[in-house]
Amino acid sequence: MCHSDDSRPPGPPDPGEVAAHGPLELTAEDGNRLRAYLAEPATPNGRNVVILPDVRGLHPFYEALAQRFAEAGFHAVAIDYFGRTAGTGARDDSFEFMEHVRQVRPEHVRADVGAAVTLLAEESPGPTFTVGFCFGGSHSWRLAATDLELAGCIGFYGRPELFEDVLDEMSKPLLLLIAGADQATPVEEFHRIAARLEASGKDYEMHVYDGAPHSFFDRAFGDWQEACADAWRRILDFTARHGG
Repeated sequence: MCHSDDSRPPGPPDPGEVAAHGPLELTAEDGNRLRAYLAEPATPNGRNVVILPDVRGLHPFYEALAQRFAEAGFHAVAIDYFGRTAGTGARDDSFEFMEHVRQVRPEHVRADVGAAVTLLAEESPGPTFTVGFCFGGSHSWRLAATDLELAGCIGFYGRPELFEDVLDEMSKPLLLLIAGADQATPVEEFHRIAARLEASGKDYEMHVYDGAPHSFFDRAFGDWQEACADAWRRILDFTARHGG
């Protein structure tokens, strides 16, 4: 189960204020118009993040998550994948997403993330990272093999089959945050990927949260509060170290 309308993202440690937030529309280099959501920090940390949602697209969880990243000091933009096939309307639990997911291609994600990267460069010059969840986690890692100006690529959950074909081309640092009891992807698959990354000398970090279910990064999952807090600490440390 990916994040639903009832899910809410956990906040970062020592949150600050959000200066502004709200929806907007971006235009990708291929002409696609996509829905996005921008959140700006009152006290910037000099770093930016593009958020890649799960298969449900830009629904309320990811709008709220953009605000949580702004509380941590990031300029944040969350994007939607489905402008080419479903327009720029809002997504909620009633959205029939799977027919649109099947039509998303890596080049579409690269173009849409590129539009968000361009916006962030104008809003807040500084290193930009991607962070994705499930479907978005896979595509976040995959972006490490593109020419986008990214300082690092972070993902939760994800599926190796969606990015391992470009493993050899990856040139950006990776952070993999893995649910140890993920029913969608056995943790053994990620250990196999880690072995390949290690053998090829890639810059990566992987942490497995033993027993954690898919989509554990959710304020409603009381049993996983410490895992959520640890994930935040790892994200903040990773982006600080690779942020130049």
